[in-house]
Amino acid sequence: MSKLFSKFLGVFRSRNLVGVDKAGNRYFTRTEKLDGVVKEKRWVIFKGEEDPTLIPVEWICWLNGQRKKAPTPQEMIELEARRERVKLNIALLKKEEEMKSTSSRPKPQSIGKVESPDLERFIQQFRRGSIDHDKGMAHDDVADIVDGNKVDKDKDRSSEPTGSGESFKPGTWQPPM
Repeated sequence: MSKLFSKFLGVFRSRNLVGVDKAGNRYFTRTEKLDGVVKEKRWVIFKGEEDPTLIPVEWICWLNGQRKKAPTPQEMIELEARRERVKLNIALLKKEEEMKSTSSRPKPQSIGKVESPDLERFIQQFRRGSIDHDKGMAHDDVADIVDGNKVDKDKDRSSEPTGSGESFKPGTWQPPM
């Protein structure tokens, strides 16, 4: 029991305060000799609530052994100023991007009430563009169906394929233009 108590007391006597961060957290170190190997122990004592996410990156690196020396107060001030400059630069870049995107984009027009599509104009597009390449004539079938006056103009035309295939010659067929 006395061994445990002396070890416990030794922990608090041999600790060295290395530094304090902006939040008031204190960082300590002590050296231990275990099995002939000297090891340095590092830890933090939080000022208020224990929230590891509030520890600055430089102190985290020191605690994990990624840094040999603890960050100095001067270094922490310089890094904080640099972070503020970066935040300002980011805000300026975002504002410039926003200005570029709004100036190059056409402004939306207020449309008001939306009208229904004009079906007659839509169908006229097909009347002009639909030509029977075999006969060279325009089809009016679409207009006749929409108007309700379905008139079969090509009664002699069959939907069944015709021909025996005897007249087919390889390489002579061309798609219709």
